[in-house]
Amino acid sequence: MTWTLQDAKNKFSAVVDAALAGTPQQVSRRGKPAVVVLSAEDYKYLLADAVESRESFADHLLAFPGPEVERAQVKPRDVDL
Repeated sequence: MTWTLQDAKNKFSAVVDAALAGTPQQVSRRGKPAVVVLSAEDYKYLLADAVESRESFADHLLAFPGPEVERAQVKPRDVDL
């Protein structure tokens, strides 16, 4: 269900009860989706799943689909100190 922000404020207990019953509650602000209220157990499940399936940043970079990029062969400029 989608709640307006004002309705969610006025009936926050109902929003929380529905989320605890297993139905995430979407809250909109000015007609646009803003947040989703879900149970702590559902959040922990989503977080654990995301962490488990996440690759390292190095693996992400190494999997970049593209040809090898040659580095420019430039000489450093002279700097007076």
